[in-house]
Amino acid sequence: MSHRIAAKITGVAGYVPPKVLTNADLEKMVATNDEWIRARTGIRERHIVEKGVPTSALAVEAAKTLLEQTGTDPAEIGMIVVATVTPDMMFPATACLVQEQLGATKAWGFDLSAACAGFAYALTVGAQFAAGAHKKVLVIGSDTMSSIIDYKDRGTAILFGDGAGAVLLEPAADNEGILDFAHDVDGSGGKFLYMPGGGSLNPTSHDTVDKNMHVVHQEGSQVFKYAVRRMAELAVELLERNGFKSSDLALVVPHQANLRIIRAMQERLGIDDSKVMVNIDHYGNTTAGTIPLGLRDAQAQGLLHKGDLVLLVAVGAGYTTGGILMRWAY
Repeated sequence: MSHRIAAKITGVAGYVPPKVLTNADLEKMVATNDEWIRARTGIRERHIVEKGVPTSALAVEAAKTLLEQTGTDPAEIGMIVVATVTPDMMFPATACLVQEQLGATKAWGFDLSAACAGFAYALTVGAQFAAGAHKKVLVIGSDTMSSIIDYKDRGTAILFGDGAGAVLLEPAADNEGILDFAHDVDGSGGKFLYMPGGGSLNPTSHDTVDKNMHVVHQEGSQVFKYAVRRMAELAVELLERNGFKSSDLALVVPHQANLRIIRAMQERLGIDDSKVMVNIDHYGNTTAGTIPLGLRDAQAQGLLHKGDLVLLVAVGAGYTTGGILMRWAY
């Protein structure tokens, strides 16, 4: 059974910090090289914040651009959902910091933690409110992954970047907006991608710092295999239960974790490169930022048109999986 939500995206914007970390730069930091990174991930460069720039700053930049582009007064926003695994601090929520900096005086909000599937989860949650209690909802995916990466660990240092994207959600007519969504969790995968330190299990101490517990720990092969399988399965599931074929899709905007994962999903769907948004070469994996940045770039490249059938799909730590099928509304 499909789950339509009477909400649509009416604007999209993004922001990445100006500083660029290239594969050549990483060659000086860890045992790797440009050819090895590109062959295994598809990444050429990623954007990294300067020291002291927090996740909220990226989120605010993306949101300000969005509000300006859509002619939206911050006071019109009823709700703000920020997807992130790198909040400025444990509390208050990054959404509160964003609300204050935007001057969104009538908005409430919160952070949502679902790692690389975070934006898909946040979009589904925000859409429920845009279809009901609020006329305008701001959904942001923002992560400063450089703050939790060990740049001596080749397995993770090459993958991640910093960035944010934001969308505006408003009520939709019958023939537009979110047609269906699907999300699931497989908690057995939690041990393969995680950050062990800083929470209530391992509160910050000299010991946790000495043991390098405040950075991303990943078993790459396990995560890769799961992501390849579930992204393809979820894409097929959403299409089939709504009576669509792969050929009906105008564009797939997948989470940008690894180009090989994206191509494996693409092969399963049987669609060509022109129908798959790829920008991992420029940004790396920005976690909750990847899909909104993909939507921003797709729009800038003229790949999105009113009435297009668009699929968003992501797999993240947890494991978390999310997919959204929509008719593009503008």
